[in-house]
Amino acid sequence: MGRLTRHPSQLPGSHDPDMVCIQVANLGRSGVAGTTGTLGEETTVAMTKPLRIGTLIDTDKPLAHTVAQLTRYAEAGLDYAFATQIFGHDALTLLAAAGAQVPGIGLGTWVVPVYPRHPMMLAQQVLSVQSATDNRLILGLGLSHQVVVEGMWGISFDKPARYMKEYLAALMPLLHGQTVSSTGERVTAHSFQPLEIPDVEAPPVLLAALGTTMLNLAGRLADGTATWMTGTHTVESHIAPTIRAAAEKAGRPAPRIGVSLPVSVTADVEAVRERVNKDNAIYPSLPSYKAMLDKEGAQSPADIAFLGDEDSVIASIETLAAAGATDFVASVVGNAVERERTITLISELARA
Repeated sequence: MGRLTRHPSQLPGSHDPDMVCIQVANLGRSGVAGTTGTLGEETTVAMTKPLRIGTLIDTDKPLAHTVAQLTRYAEAGLDYAFATQIFGHDALTLLAAAGAQVPGIGLGTWVVPVYPRHPMMLAQQVLSVQSATDNRLILGLGLSHQVVVEGMWGISFDKPARYMKEYLAALMPLLHGQTVSSTGERVTAHSFQPLEIPDVEAPPVLLAALGTTMLNLAGRLADGTATWMTGTHTVESHIAPTIRAAAEKAGRPAPRIGVSLPVSVTADVEAVRERVNKDNAIYPSLPSYKAMLDKEGAQSPADIAFLGDEDSVIASIETLAAAGATDFVASVVGNAVERERTITLISELARA
């Protein structure tokens, strides 16, 4: 692999706006059998913002697999590994059980739905994960979708943004070691004392906010947003300016803008495009994601994915950083060789 270098001010956590120069030399020459790298000369990519880089982990495998996967990603130098909450393991429980065994890497949820957990129960679970993992958690939190909340769980999805506002009003003080007394139309929480979980910190809370109302809410009450099925142009023109304006108006720090997209270093772009569209076929039918795809002018999930050789994927990530993203969470796609090439590349970028 080639060597990547980054200005010290741009290490994860820095907010210095200085330019970052990443030197990528001979990235195509990975030495992995079957790869077809095309970068035969040194390439320089200018990253205009600090960008933390992580990836999604498998949530449908045994615990031992997750521990091995986290170990591999920690050794590779990735900043974070995130668990989704769909039909596999409970994300927070999985991160506590596996993360306690693997130091040296941030952990997060992408994302946990607020239904059907009461905010006090979620706060206890989140802080318990913090206790088990030495305060390495990022809490991605979302509303899920009407088809899930009403169709699967039998819970009303009426006024979802209001529900989230009331939920955060109860959750955030509890995460910060405070008592809470909040009576809402949908969410009520009254605690008589702070939660008794020692030596823990409140994690950053990233709201799965895509529409204007939710982005305003995230900017005012949370620490940022966690997006999915949202292309680079939409991040630049809609996500970043909306949430930043809301945070600034509320007198809050600049928000984190987390973006997760399918990514693959591949020599067969068309085959991977088919796979991306097959694996993500449900998302264009969900209103919130369809709205983001429409904003991007995308006809399918593959249209917003980062696919191609190392040079192409680096250029896409660089453009995303320039668009305002602070965190990139790779949803790695492809066969074994393509996945290996992709993890190798994003690991080099994370270590830079």
